[in-house]
Amino acid sequence: MYPYNIHDVRKRARMEIAARMSSKGQLTVPKVVRDALGVSEGDSVVFRVEGNRAVLARTPEFLDLAGSFSVPVARRNAEWDEIVRTTRVARTATS
Repeated sequence: MYPYNIHDVRKRARMEIAARMSSKGQLTVPKVVRDALGVSEGDSVVFRVEGNRAVLARTPEFLDLAGSFSVPVARRNAEWDEIVRTTRVARTATS
C-alpha cells in the first residue's frame, strides 16, 4: 500500500493514510497527503469535523480570493467596520 506514487495519488478521489498523534496532540501530515493537497511549510489548513471524521483541507491565500466574487458598486470603498456591522444586523434579522 505505501509508498504511494504521487501520480497515482492525484488520480484518486480518496485515499486513507494513517498517522499517530504525539503526546502533545500533534500530527505529522504524511508527505503523500501534503503533495496531494499541495501544501507546504507555512501554508494554512483547516480541519472540518463531520461526525466521527475530520477533513483536512488547504485554505486559499486571502489575496488569491481577490476577484472571486463581485462587489456591488454601492458597497465598494466602504469602511470595514461598517461592513461588519451591517452584516451582523442582517444575520440577526434572519435568525
